[in-house]
Amino acid sequence: MTIKKSTIYISICACMLCLTGCEKDEVPSNYLDYQTIAELELPFNDAWFVVWGGDNLNDNHHASLVDQRFAIDVVQIENGSTFMGNGTQNEDYFCYGDPLYAPESGQIVEMENSVSENVPGETNTNQLFGNYVIIDHGNEEYSVLAHFMKNSINFNTGDFVTKGQLIGLTGNSGNSTEPHLHYHLQNKPSIGDGEGLPAQFRNYYANDTFISIGEPLKNQTIRTN
Repeated sequence: MTIKKSTIYISICACMLCLTGCEKDEVPSNYLDYQTIAELELPFNDAWFVVWGGDNLNDNHHASLVDQRFAIDVVQIENGSTFMGNGTQNEDYFCYGDPLYAPESGQIVEMENSVSENVPGETNTNQLFGNYVIIDHGNEEYSVLAHFMKNSINFNTGDFVTKGQLIGLTGNSGNSTEPHLHYHLQNKPSIGDGEGLPAQFRNYYANDTFISIGEPLKNQTIRTN
């Protein structure tokens, strides 16, 4: 795909990064006022742009999915684009291959590491999350990080990870049209199961404003320092 590099691209990217489409209804949730128990930190070090994030369908098309009700999708953007060149290869994308870290300590209870990556603009609808990990933080809170690069996850199911430990590399696997990170918190240990929970992160910057605890929102640029 070849897309003109401009801020218009951000809105195009938003629709392309929906896991299952952009036309469903918002699902109700009993967790709108939920306060995250785990002391989550952003799972990356660089500045990332929030394509989808929030608790309503206007700001977050994940709000149509029970398990991903409060999910975020994030990319890296420079000069209004997520890629350099013509964007036809994964390596063209600024976030491709970037390290992703455990947002909190816990045990990996489910994962996939062998899904082939997509050519940008194409998707794998048979394996929606592609390569992913689910981390059990206790208190029925499970982090889901998805779309890793194939064979980049450094752990196995049952392993324990500590907050800030390298998990794997950003990729373009699963139902994803370009490299990005999908993150959500849920209350069950299996992919596609349970209900989504609001994920409040600690000590980060959103549009250069320090946030001691908060939830990343659509169109924010977020970073740890």
